[in-house]
Amino acid sequence: MNAPVPAKHLEPAAPQQGPHRAISQLEIDQRVFDLYDEYCHGGIDRREFLKRASAICVGGLVMAQALLPRYAQAQTISFTDPRIKASYVTYPSPGGNSGTMRGYLVQPTGAGPFPSVLVIYENRGLNPYIEDVARRAAADGFLAFAPDGLFPVGGYPGNDDDGRTLQAGLDQAKLRTDLLNGARFLKAHKLSNGKLGATGFCYGGGVVNFLATAMGADLHAGVPYYGAAAETASVPKIKSPLLIQYAENDERINAMWPAFEAALKAAGVPHQAFFYPGTQHGFHNNSTPRYVEAAAKLSWERTVAFFKKHLA
Repeated sequence: MNAPVPAKHLEPAAPQQGPHRAISQLEIDQRVFDLYDEYCHGGIDRREFLKRASAICVGGLVMAQALLPRYAQAQTISFTDPRIKASYVTYPSPGGNSGTMRGYLVQPTGAGPFPSVLVIYENRGLNPYIEDVARRAAADGFLAFAPDGLFPVGGYPGNDDDGRTLQAGLDQAKLRTDLLNGARFLKAHKLSNGKLGATGFCYGGGVVNFLATAMGADLHAGVPYYGAAAETASVPKIKSPLLIQYAENDERINAMWPAFEAALKAAGVPHQAFFYPGTQHGFHNNSTPRYVEAAAKLSWERTVAFFKKHLA
């Protein structure tokens, strides 16, 4: 159970159709993907990303522009879907950046109680993609909650560039406290059955690993997507099973896996890792060409099954 398990063979994503898509993942140079990863993680700004991409190869600028998110296509579950009820709520966050935080709470229809799943954003705030993931979780029967770590500075600003800048300006230790308090809020919610799972993407994947160390037995299942590994010294504090989702082409994150895996094994933490062939960091995010439909669908099916197993 502890060895990394390669995902079954996935065919490359077919080119997307429609006026919003001029280029597919298969047509993008890997060097442009690597630059985009640097841009997403704050290493360079948008202007520098586009400049460097245009110098890499013929068509590099078009490739770079195609990688910028189109959130209109990210919605898979409408906020008016009859299976769910969504609202923005506030919660107390002592020790955080502002003392009070806000998040997006989505409940399945029905009386409950429901198993609960915390959804942690990337590094740019509660954008439409993450809200849709919360709705997906609720449609699958979970009480889902997606905190907006940017609430103390006005919330998600409507675009990822400004969101990333706002995120970088926050006190990072207090931000983690805000997200930890969000997990505690959800676990104690009147509609929760008391069983808590957490999933997150990129920065959020790292937060899931952090929550596993910080919450111990109070977290019942964690599914980090391509997130930074937990600190090795803190791994023995993890008491929840982990389902760890990795992209095949993600050198920065994947380089952390051998040490993380060794620490998990040494601590006896139940875990399973999947590496999805032909994917880039961010393959679950369906608003950019990094999205791979087959891998995203398979990973989400595994995520839902894992939570249903451990949070019932």
